[in-house]
Amino acid sequence: MSQIINPEIFTFFKELNQNNTREWFEPQKARFKALEAETKLFTEAIKTALNQTDEIEKAKIFRIYRDVRFSKNKTPFKTHFGISFHRKKPQFRGGYYIHIAPGDSFIATGFWDPNKDDLFRIRKEMEIDAQELRGIMAKPKFKKHWGSLQGEEVKTAPKGFSKEHADIDLIKKKQYIFLKKFSDKEVLAPDFQKEIVTHFEAIRPFFDYMSSILTTDLNGVSLL
Repeated sequence: MSQIINPEIFTFFKELNQNNTREWFEPQKARFKALEAETKLFTEAIKTALNQTDEIEKAKIFRIYRDVRFSKNKTPFKTHFGISFHRKKPQFRGGYYIHIAPGDSFIATGFWDPNKDDLFRIRKEMEIDAQELRGIMAKPKFKKHWGSLQGEEVKTAPKGFSKEHADIDLIKKKQYIFLKKFSDKEVLAPDFQKEIVTHFEAIRPFFDYMSSILTTDLNGVSLL
């Protein structure tokens, strides 16, 4: 069953942004919990739809409480819903993310924080041959949904790699992510859930390729 985003979510987060204190939030907590419950239904509906073509192990909504211990921003609450979907590991790699906030909603996918070994394995594959990945990212359907590869990168080249390599633009990445922004109007539209699922399904060639790399060694022998 298709779920829609309640416009009250935007109203609530706008108000929270102007009154980000525990004193304001406490009497509003029941209101927030009702919106969170609706968002959980939205999350589960997307998980169910994704599981038609993928294997999602876990879906979760991040807590609204901010960890302020190491942050300059000491406001206690997040002013958005953050939702993540974890694929079944170790055979299926990559993840999906939804961010819902007034004027700043987006979906993202890929590899946000690959561990040291996975990052090295991806870079070595790019060093040997990056053409298959470039081919995937160049396909019209893929570009229509996700545009260009994004993510943080080192300034020149990772240790042990040549900065003169023809594919250094891919090798120097620290993250391999794609992002798609949505307006508030698009988020509140009846087909927003369907749009998310369609975009996440379109990333599968990239995920299949990366999963094949991360589950084999450089000789193509399975690590599973």
